Amino acid sequence: MRSIFRYGGVAASIVLIALGIGAIVVGANGRSEVNNDVKREAIVGSADMTPAAIAKEAKAAGLTNVDLPTCSVAGQPIDSGDRAKCFASYMRVHALEATGGQTYSQMPRYATADGKGTNDAAAALQRNGQPVDNPARNIWVTETALSTALNTSYFAQSVALFSIIMGIALLLTGIGFLLLTTGLLAATGEKLHLHQQAKAKGAGTEAHPAAG
Repeated sequence: MRSIFRYGGVAASIVLIALGIGAIVVGANGRSEVNNDVKREAIVGSADMTPAAIAKEAKAAGLTNVDLPTCSVAGQPIDSGDRAKCFASYMRVHALEATGGQTYSQMPRYATADGKGTNDAAAALQRNGQPVDNPARNIWVTETALSTALNTSYFAQSVALFSIIMGIALLLTGIGFLLLTTGLLAATGEKLHLHQQAKAKGAGTEAHPAAG
């Protein structure tokens, strides 16, 4: 029974090491895939994507109570989850500038001649007998879709990094557990060997008593 537990420890160590290696490989592949997918879109930060430039634009647009980005991707290719998240934060500010600081739920549904918009279909601009949708709302929908995709890539990259860290932790735990288990097995084997030697020596002494 003791042997089962001892060698079971070795088996558990091997499983931990295998899981650690697997987690590292999966995390590394995931991180690489995220970066490649983002890079494939060929996105480059615009010149105003610096904290100073966007703050100036936001002030000129009359935006208030808006969280402005503190990162910078001006002129830089968006080729990682971190840069994608930063780019998405600038996109939100740009969308707010285009909508006059209003989010989707705050804007009227239909367009009007004075540009203020309305929720009354009868008072809205008409095209082919149908009220015209508020174009500012369409801008917000497009921005939300794109920024969500970019933020998702950041989340995916973070998950991949977590997988790598957990893989390293499992790998080190497995190695440590394996060293501990094999050390105990070696010590137990040595102890058993010495016990058998002592027992054999005692049996030999009893078989050949000293002449007296």
